[in-house]
Amino acid sequence: MLPADLRSAEAQLLAALQAALAAEPAGRWTVELRFEGLRLLPVALRLAAALASEREDASLLLPDAGAAALARRDAPDLATPIASFSDQLRRQGEAGSEGLLLLVAPSQAEYDSVEGLCGRHRGPVVLLNPALEDAAVGIGSVARQRRRGFLSQWEAAYALIPQAESALRRAYPSPWQLYRLDPDGYRLAAEFDQRPDGEQQAEALGAQAGLGGNLRALGDLIEGLQN
Repeated sequence: MLPADLRSAEAQLLAALQAALAAEPAGRWTVELRFEGLRLLPVALRLAAALASEREDASLLLPDAGAAALARRDAPDLATPIASFSDQLRRQGEAGSEGLLLLVAPSQAEYDSVEGLCGRHRGPVVLLNPALEDAAVGIGSVARQRRRGFLSQWEAAYALIPQAESALRRAYPSPWQLYRLDPDGYRLAAEFDQRPDGEQQAEALGAQAGLGGNLRALGDLIEGLQN
């Protein structure tokens, strides 16, 4: 079911992430809230606080020192350690690290840092709104190598992605769900075992639109026969 607002979405996200971490305690998970204009840091701080209330080994990591300082300013009482990606790499050293890491908005520019950080970490890692794939290398050998290797390790614990006339959602362990926007709200159009690409979504939405039209035509025919 689609959430009614951001806080409801965050509650769904936390429940799905908890289920994912219970199933794979050292897994590699992503969580996504792709609302336009979303202020991500408050969401990250609330999620970090919820995780820290359950486990003492959770850390909140941001792309750079400036973002980490801003997070510490906005959440001075947060027990969760807050640091930058590079800070965490220095902490790990050669021994590596354990515990839960929550990385906020890692981009393609931080790809090498994130890959190195995860390679020396033995605990679970969660990426919040990652953008590690670069469209500029999307069809090249570098992209293929990354997809076969590091990027293939990740599974979506939660995703909520509003689109022009639809919405895509996944809450672990349920399948991916595609909702169609109708005049009176959203309706479930299709479910997928794997994240559907644009073509799969268009096909499912087109099939649903055609079915709806056929049903309306059948309804009109029945009504005409009864009059």
